[in-house]
Amino acid sequence: MTATGPRNAPDVVDVIALGESMVTFLPSRPGRLADVPSFDRAIGGAESNVACVLAAAGHSARWISRVGADGFGDHLVETIGAYGVDVTAVRRDPARPTGVYFRTAGDRATDAHEVAYYRAGSAASAMTAGNVDLTAARAGRVLHLTGITAALSRPCRGLLHELTAPRPGRPLVSFDVNHRPGLWPDGDDARVLLELARGADLVFVGADEAQEVWGRHGAEAVRRALPGPATLVVKQGGHGVTVFDDGRVTFVPAPRVDVVAAVGAGDAFAAGFLSATLRALPMKARLRHGHLWAAAALTVPGDLAVPPPAPHPATPRPATAPGGAAAPRPAWMAHADRLAALDDDAWGRLRLGPGWTQAAAATEEVPIP
Repeated sequence: MTATGPRNAPDVVDVIALGESMVTFLPSRPGRLADVPSFDRAIGGAESNVACVLAAAGHSARWISRVGADGFGDHLVETIGAYGVDVTAVRRDPARPTGVYFRTAGDRATDAHEVAYYRAGSAASAMTAGNVDLTAARAGRVLHLTGITAALSRPCRGLLHELTAPRPGRPLVSFDVNHRPGLWPDGDDARVLLELARGADLVFVGADEAQEVWGRHGAEAVRRALPGPATLVVKQGGHGVTVFDDGRVTFVPAPRVDVVAAVGAGDAFAAGFLSATLRALPMKARLRHGHLWAAAALTVPGDLAVPPPAPHPATPRPATAPGGAAAPRPAWMAHADRLAALDDDAWGRLRLGPGWTQAAAATEEVPIP
């Protein structure tokens, strides 16, 4: 089934995120999947997470994907649209289902954690350069992609190669390596992820996953493997983040965070960094916003907070208000700006816990004399 793009190019938005989102079933209580009696429904998807967080922060965002012509597909489109994300380029596939997965309540980093994916043959796994609206995919200031999409199928892999290929006027291509070993049964992950990362303008990669997939230890070694991307962001867990940009190297330590749930931090970091990039903030501020947005995800139970009201599920949040003024930003964003502007000593004492995004001033987190 082939989808054709609109006759007129769609409006340019701040960020376009392309990839699979799935309906997630979260257990009603801790325990093995075999023992959990019921589950609560949510959504999960690295790319749509980034789009939702950015839209909730006042940026215009578009999510592009394929979902089944089923109730789960309806739920994804309606829920993501409720964040203010433009979902008009999402295609429905009557022959393939929407992907779903179940997970336990435990920390994903522990051996006790279980995840059961039902995504083989999903609508999103059938995405190709022929059935995705490429005009809509390129009509943004930033196009955000991840390695998860490349792992879904060879047609999806071809789509990402098309979107990361050099071409005049393409948007800034952001690529989060997001290595998921279980999705790469053919063992082709190292080569494919390296090719895609080298074709991007901005790359996010964890130091641990760079070691796992490419055998590169340390930020400098990762940069030697990826000399091409203009900006390379190497995340080093609780230690901090190193970025290579325009011949400069910048390191920003991570603040201390009282973690509620260790999920969604990587997507939130990417969203925070992209938001600050769109606002043309200095590099240190971009990294600090990445840390702060990651902390916002780590201090709530799920991947995403409750969405703010949106005018209509298919209506994107505007990049500018009528008359050219900047679109309204949530109050916690001004708070994040204050924290990002702290001096190095105060930043080093920063500790963030549940509810910090509702705080009125930095003094709740930083013991300033």
